[in-house]
Amino acid sequence: MKILFVCHRLPYPPKRGGKIRPFNIIRHLTESGHNVTVGSLARSEEELAEGQPLRGYCDKLYVGQISSAAAVANMVGRLPTSVPSSMGYFYSASLHREIREELQRNDYDLTFVHCSSAAQYVRSAKGIPSILDFGDMDSQKWLDYSTYRRFPLSIGYRLEGTKLCREEKRLARKFDVSTCTTKAELETLRGFKAARQTDWFPNGVDSDYFSPTDEPYDPDQICFIGRMDYYPNQQAMLYFCNDVLPLIQARRPATKLVIIGAEPSAEIRDLEKNPGVSVTGTVPDVRDHVRASALSVAPLAIARGTQNKILESMAMGVPVVCSKIAAGGVDAVPGQYLLVGKSPDQYTDNIIRLLESADERRELSIAARQRVLSSHSWPASMTKLDTIIGAVVGSPS
Repeated sequence: MKILFVCHRLPYPPKRGGKIRPFNIIRHLTESGHNVTVGSLARSEEELAEGQPLRGYCDKLYVGQISSAAAVANMVGRLPTSVPSSMGYFYSASLHREIREELQRNDYDLTFVHCSSAAQYVRSAKGIPSILDFGDMDSQKWLDYSTYRRFPLSIGYRLEGTKLCREEKRLARKFDVSTCTTKAELETLRGFKAARQTDWFPNGVDSDYFSPTDEPYDPDQICFIGRMDYYPNQQAMLYFCNDVLPLIQARRPATKLVIIGAEPSAEIRDLEKNPGVSVTGTVPDVRDHVRASALSVAPLAIARGTQNKILESMAMGVPVVCSKIAAGGVDAVPGQYLLVGKSPDQYTDNIIRLLESADERRELSIAARQRVLSSHSWPASMTKLDTIIGAVVGSPS
């Protein structure tokens, strides 16, 4: 088949959530013998250069380069309109023109879009079977933000969430099939009562790359992984350092927290003033820090879809203690494959249990790794995707 694949972030190298899923889909489609043309965006010359190896995984690659400043200007320009600002942030006129010309020159068997903000590039596609992989339902994330941010930001997030929700419903009616990453996101999508057909296929993890080692871990070290210019991650660490870590250290004073992630804000850097807290910023290899830890925490109050940080820790055999909403994005029963905290006291009790019981930590470590292998492997996920694609191409609208 000839497949036109469009996504909102240049998916190479696959080091962050918005790039990992589309990269693995593109790689799978090409390795399955399909002819794949990719259209995507880059924010800088550096990102464009880093993404060039993606050409080895597709037939053709079109990249619209737009600076962050221009993207913000596009976003602000949509504020007084009915168009979501997210659409402006991920819009490149040059990429739109190249994709339109590509569709005019060639016959495609399928258009596959990852992320609702990239759907605008295939508006001219007519009579071609189509899949929109929402991934996460982004409108609900903005609406969640509005409950945590102060005025006037809360109003802006509420407006964007409302506009994007309306646009997601419109897009779900347009595409033949709408997909997402988790059963929880699928429930949200189906609740819109707008999509023609819906389905889901999970995120996977490279379990060979993210694997356990025999190296000893520090029984007093816990860690958090995630980009630290991302508000949900910032909010999670501020909460944890202020409300949870002091309770843990009151019972186990030697406990320390390592916050691992690129672009930490000044507020996150300031957390190093707290006893036992270190902030790494960008590191060459997150695996070294995670494997050296007794456990990984993900106390997220805002979490849509699958948290790759949880899957990667589980794959490395590092137990996870997370929020209920973060656990909902992983196919793993709380208490059996990971532990859930619903309050500072519950987080503290669960973390202390694992820090003080090597046997319990080992049992959870083994169970977590096995669950990733059985439920979150990319081959199994891509097999499910093949079934979805086969149904769409077999009965185009």
